[in-house]
Amino acid sequence: MNSEQGTTRTEAPAEEDRPTRPTFGRPHCPPGLIPLRDRVERFVRERVMPCEPVLDGGGPDARRALRTLQQEAKAGGLWALPLPAEHGGQGLPLADYAHLAEAEGASDHGPAVLGSAPLLDVLMLDRHATTAVREGLVRRLVTGDLRACYAMTEPETPGTDPAQTATRAEAGPDGTWTLHGRKWFISGAGDADLVTVLARTGGTDGDEELSLLLVPTTAPGFRVQRELPVLGAGGQWEIALDGVTVPGDHLIGARGQALRIAGERLGLGRTLRCLRWLGQAERAFDLMCARARTRTRRSGPLADHQLVQQLVFDSLLALRTTRPLVHEAVAELAAGGSGRLETGLAKVAAARMLQQVTDAAIQVHGAAGLGPDTALPALFRTGRTARLLDGPDELHISSVARRVLRDHPADPAVTSCPAPPAR
Repeated sequence: MNSEQGTTRTEAPAEEDRPTRPTFGRPHCPPGLIPLRDRVERFVRERVMPCEPVLDGGGPDARRALRTLQQEAKAGGLWALPLPAEHGGQGLPLADYAHLAEAEGASDHGPAVLGSAPLLDVLMLDRHATTAVREGLVRRLVTGDLRACYAMTEPETPGTDPAQTATRAEAGPDGTWTLHGRKWFISGAGDADLVTVLARTGGTDGDEELSLLLVPTTAPGFRVQRELPVLGAGGQWEIALDGVTVPGDHLIGARGQALRIAGERLGLGRTLRCLRWLGQAERAFDLMCARARTRTRRSGPLADHQLVQQLVFDSLLALRTTRPLVHEAVAELAAGGSGRLETGLAKVAAARMLQQVTDAAIQVHGAAGLGPDTALPALFRTGRTARLLDGPDELHISSVARRVLRDHPADPAVTSCPAPPAR
C-alpha cells in the first residue's frame, strides 16, 4: 500500500540498496586532514564517551578521569590542535580545525579532554594582555596547567544589554583595580584558576565605560557562591567579587574596550559552539537510526513506519541545511571578516537543529530516550540551552534582520520589475 492510501508502514529498502551512512553534507576535507579527523573521531568515541558518566558527575573522580584522558590525548598527538604553535599548541588554522571540531565536540567533554577548550582565552590574552600576563599565563593555559573561564552575565541585569553591567572595578592610587559584584551562569568556574570579568570602570548612564579584568580565583574576596544546575545538570556557577583587588597589568586591552574585545571572542565562540552542536546532533541522529533499525514490534522494525521515517528525514534535512551556514561563518571568520551576519544565522540554525534532532531521537527511543542509558537527555539539554547561550535566538534574529534591512537597497527601481511597454 502507498502513502496515499493512509498507510503508516512502508517496506524498508533491501540492505544492498541502502548506503551505509549518509554524508550529512560535510564540506570537502583536505586529504591531509582526513587521517587526523578520523583519529579525533575515534578517540572521542572510544575513550571520551565511555567516561561521560564520571566526567558529568564532577568532583575528584571527574578530575582524575579528565587528567588521565588529557595525558592520553597528549601522548596520541591530539592535544591543543587549534591553539597557537608559539605557545605550545599545534597551530591548526580555523579553516582546518573546523573539520575536526565537529568530531571533537560530539561529546561535551571533548574540547577539555583534547585541550582546545581554552582557545578563546588564549587568543584573547595573546592579542590584548600585557606582556607580563601573556608570558606568565598563556603557555600554562595551553598545557592545561591552568584553567580559565569568562564572567559576563549577572543575576540582576539582562545579559543581552552589557551597558547595564552592575559589577564595578575601581582604580586605586597604586594602579590596582578593586572589583565588587556578582556574576552567574559561568561555565567551569568551580575548577577555574582565572576568571575574565566584565566590569564597569567609569562613565555615566548612557556613556558607560566597560573593561575586562583577569581575576585569579585565589584572590582574597573571590568566592564561588553556588553551582547552578541547568535542567538538572551541573557545570554552571555563580561567583561573588567582594573587594577583589588585582594588579593594574591584569586589565585586558585598553580601558573601556571590553565590548570590542568581547565581540572578537563571541564571534569565534559562537561558531565553535555551532560546529560542536553539529557533532552532537549527528551523534543523536546515529542513535535514532540505530534504534529505528533494531527496535522491533509485532508489525516489524520501527524503521518501516512512515512517522519514524518522517522524523529521520526531517532530522537529516535539518543537519544538511544547517551545516553550510556554519561553514560559511567559518569561512568568513577565517578570511578576517567580522562574520556578524553569518554567525547570527548559523547560531540560531544550529541551536534549533540540535534541539530538533535530539527531540526526534528521544521520540524514536520512547521511554528509554529519557533515561540514563543513552546520551540523549544530555544532548537534548544542550540543545535547549543552546537557544539561550551566547545570546538568545531573539537577539540574533533581530540583529541579523536589522543588518539586512539597513544594507538593502532602498530604491524600488533596484528590485522592482520594469513596467511593460505601452501598446
